[in-house]
Amino acid sequence: MLDEKFTGNGKVLLLAGGGKIYTDIAARFVRSERELEEIVASPYSRQIVRNILSSGHRAALEFDFFIFAVEGYSRVTETQLVRKRLASYLIKSGRAELGGKRRFSVVYPSRVADFTTAVTLPDGHTVQLSGRELADLTRQWYDAGLAQGLPEEELRYLKPQATEFKGIIGMNAHALHDWFSIRCCRNAQAEIRDLAWKMLRLCRNAAPDLFEGAGPSCAQLGYCPENSLQNVRCKGHMPTRDEALNLLRNREVQTPFEEMCGEQH
Repeated sequence: MLDEKFTGNGKVLLLAGGGKIYTDIAARFVRSERELEEIVASPYSRQIVRNILSSGHRAALEFDFFIFAVEGYSRVTETQLVRKRLASYLIKSGRAELGGKRRFSVVYPSRVADFTTAVTLPDGHTVQLSGRELADLTRQWYDAGLAQGLPEEELRYLKPQATEFKGIIGMNAHALHDWFSIRCCRNAQAEIRDLAWKMLRLCRNAAPDLFEGAGPSCAQLGYCPENSLQNVRCKGHMPTRDEALNLLRNREVQTPFEEMCGEQH
């Protein structure tokens, strides 16, 4: 039987991260003249973390690591997820079974599952198929192949992208800030955006100082870097990068570039 799940219902658990913060200790190492033991023994400084976030010099954030467990997401989202290379991934095998039990699990939008249309079979007959029925036909074909002894590594070539994946994700706080800026945006695909926001909420709860202001690019920059590709729901609410630059260029009192940058000629 088809094990069917719908997008938007994926689970995310925070396995590790938060608690003791190491970003402020890491930052002290590049500035302090004190002995190592003194630096390590220093009390936690929220202000140092805030200074790092506001300055944009975020290398010290790489010393705080977060591990998430996820399930209920499709291979579509897995493919987009692993494009973030500054991360660690361990993903459940598509061939794993326990005691001969195997689930053919799919995750897709409900309107895709319910969408029905006519399809023509090789013998010329036309039948009406919903997305759910198409997925179940694939499951039947897959199970029949297994029963006939075909190698699963070959059968899975025809598994749908809707196939569920489970896995563990590890990212440091610097990589997470970068990932949230892209995947929390309204232009991100709906399922990975759902994953990103669930991860962000967990991070904010576990380490609020580290993720103060984290979110889509516009939340951090004060403008939308998408320009002409800005999401229609954001138009009129958030200036684009070009609009923000035009506002600066058209100020009544403009600071000479040389003075602003401290150049002497």
